[in-house]
Amino acid sequence: MQKQETSGAAASPCKSTPGQGSSSSSRRAYSDRFIPTRRGVNLQDSFALLPDSPPKKRETPQDSVKDDNLDTYAMLLRSELLGSDEQGMSKAERVSPIRPQRNLFRYRTVPPAWDENSRFSVSPVGCDSQRIFSSPRKTPRKIPTVPYKVLDAPALQDDFYLNLVDWSSTNVLAVGLSSCVYLWSACTSKVTKLCDLGPDDSVTSVSWTQRGTHLAVGTSVGEVQIWDAAKCQTTRVMTGHQARVGTLCWSGHMLSSGSRDRLILQRDVRVPDHFTSKLCGHKQEVCGLKWSADGQQLASGGNDNKLYVWSAHATSPLLRFTEHTAAVKAISWSPHQNGLLASGGGTADRCIRFWNTQTASALSCVDTGSQVCNLCWSKNVNELVSTHGYSQNQIVVWRYASMSKVATL
Repeated sequence: MQKQETSGAAASPCKSTPGQGSSSSSRRAYSDRFIPTRRGVNLQDSFALLPDSPPKKRETPQDSVKDDNLDTYAMLLRSELLGSDEQGMSKAERVSPIRPQRNLFRYRTVPPAWDENSRFSVSPVGCDSQRIFSSPRKTPRKIPTVPYKVLDAPALQDDFYLNLVDWSSTNVLAVGLSSCVYLWSACTSKVTKLCDLGPDDSVTSVSWTQRGTHLAVGTSVGEVQIWDAAKCQTTRVMTGHQARVGTLCWSGHMLSSGSRDRLILQRDVRVPDHFTSKLCGHKQEVCGLKWSADGQQLASGGNDNKLYVWSAHATSPLLRFTEHTAAVKAISWSPHQNGLLASGGGTADRCIRFWNTQTASALSCVDTGSQVCNLCWSKNVNELVSTHGYSQNQIVVWRYASMSKVATL
């Protein structure tokens, strides 16, 4: 019985009929057995049938050297088994490219060209694979695991809600120790005593201006003092809070202060008034403040497990995020993407969460396993560093957005 021809993948006679004008050499031949090729096909993506559950990415090792070795090994296997070069494209696809398809299998391909010199080669791999080994490799990144400098910090208060350390743009570190503030220059290693508040007061927060010339100091009696670091003189003392000032943040000439009295005071240091506006929203102590890079939004975290985003021109919260289950102190805005905000929770939460303030949506969450004390984005690469208290007491460098660990200190 003669087989009938069907469309697409069905079988058809290999010989042409006498009544047709075209020659048999110009007619494409089909067979009744299909042997698919998986060259250039990502099977992991092809088998992901559910659109709302994308395939999981391979977890990146913490060691960048192992990561580079795995990538090189994967390229070598692809070159040897599928005949592709270091760009991940086979010779056949370069000679006769096929349009991108969503099919799992492909039913035709061009056989790879034969290399005449390969028969005389003593290498166990082909020429394409040899080019992979000869290509320049990225220098492995080395992050030291031991500090290059250790500073004594006697009388440093062991309080999660205080912000007693801040680094200026002029490479000077300010540290609040009991009732005193000390400055350490990273360039000269010189230590300077900036101020002493006396036996009846103590330092609860410090924050440098963007230019690094003046330092704001929050006290346990609710005052905010502005100090000239070069002259070691106080320039102004501002009141307004009824309890300790645990967090401070600058945005140009504006200084925001958060207190245990649950208030956030906006202060313009150019005007004689002690504060220009009052932000009410948190039900417990305000322990985290951070202005966005453009100075249009202020993020605040409190001991009420709430994260608020305020507009620079309003006194009511613009956004409210309630997903954290512990105090929100660690807050940081991304310098690489406008509206990207990271926040960290306390001991009962232990999570770093990412938010898009432009769409008012939660992006992702990662459980760090311990209390998140501080967050800071890198200005050069899309990475951030987190510091942790109970129970692991470590420093972690993360790669965003995969949130794979670059280093753990």
